[in-house]
Amino acid sequence: MGFDKNFKPVLRFMVVSDVHYKDEHTVERDRMENAIRTAYALSEKECYDKLDALYVVGDFANSGSRKQMEAFKATLDANVKSGTDYTLSLASHEFGCEGEQAALDKFVEIFKQEPDSHKVINGYHFISVTCTNGCHFDDKKQAWVAKELEIAAKDDPKRPIFFFQHPHIMGTVYGSANWGEDELTAILMNYPQVIDFSGHSHAPINDPRSIHQRHFTCLGTGTLSYFELDEFDKVYGTIPPKDDDAAQMLIVEADAENRVRIYPYDLITGNFFPFTWKIDSAWDVDSYLYTDARYRTEKAPWFEETSKIEIKDVKAEGFTVEFDQAKVEEEYVDDYNVYVKTPDGVTVRNSTIWSEYYFYNMPEKLSVSFEGLAAGEYYVEIYANSFWRTRSKKPLVSETIKL
Repeated sequence: MGFDKNFKPVLRFMVVSDVHYKDEHTVERDRMENAIRTAYALSEKECYDKLDALYVVGDFANSGSRKQMEAFKATLDANVKSGTDYTLSLASHEFGCEGEQAALDKFVEIFKQEPDSHKVINGYHFISVTCTNGCHFDDKKQAWVAKELEIAAKDDPKRPIFFFQHPHIMGTVYGSANWGEDELTAILMNYPQVIDFSGHSHAPINDPRSIHQRHFTCLGTGTLSYFELDEFDKVYGTIPPKDDDAAQMLIVEADAENRVRIYPYDLITGNFFPFTWKIDSAWDVDSYLYTDARYRTEKAPWFEETSKIEIKDVKAEGFTVEFDQAKVEEEYVDDYNVYVKTPDGVTVRNSTIWSEYYFYNMPEKLSVSFEGLAAGEYYVEIYANSFWRTRSKKPLVSETIKL
């Protein structure tokens, strides 16, 4: 996968968030530098060879110290080329070192830009707003947003407005249940042509729920630091194993007909994820493709006939289960329920684990261990779940295990 060769852009920009520069040099700095260089390398191979803008949607610094902000500015100075406009917003992490006002003062001094901005790039309006009081938007911010959106919409009501803020809009993209705010919702609802970009959750951008359309379009922007997911039934909580193997960005294109293409990209492996999000008429809610109607589906994962469970490391009170991943049409499996049952079908353990879909190179097999079991006989039953709350009709079932 890559850029749509049949799409003729007049605008291209990249979006990242939650980079978390620290006082010392950590891998996040390398990933940010790589993100910028990669966006240029991908762009310069195309007929439209420009990268017009770079947007960073908050939490670029881990605590907002001067050292962190200056390091981020140095990365931009060393890697952003002439002709690319860059814009940053601030959020709770930037305010963590010396408070909100001190962070804003340092930001203006170091980056020579205001924390809120409204720009027109190649005819498209870009509005970026910084949080107040952590990750909220006070009355003054809300009034500013309303005014700027009105100005942008008057220019061309059918042209997408690209809008950027750190926290998700509550009840939209994956991650917004735990990391969303609703202060801007009533304002944004008046502008279906808004395409909104937000971070805060660290949720993976290749999750199909990371794009959402209802009253307007929302996209999660991922992270260059570590993954967190927005489900609470997993044995390891919301932070998955190998969570720091995370570096994702969005590249966005728009054409002269107001159509938009969004390309999720994995910086760890240097690959586009195998799908493109398409928005042809952002202003027309009836044209939306990525709505909650996706939950009304009978499409479910399945295990292939050759899929197997292996029981390993059998001990007096437990064992490890290793199994082949299930399949699902056009997407990934979200997670698995792994049940340990007695011969009469009584569940004694229920472990839910992610498929690790957020890694471009998903493992072919997964494993989970069980401990503290009484002596006796058991078997394992595994169901695969989709993102849309559908479940494999047939489970994968093991042979009998004796402890």
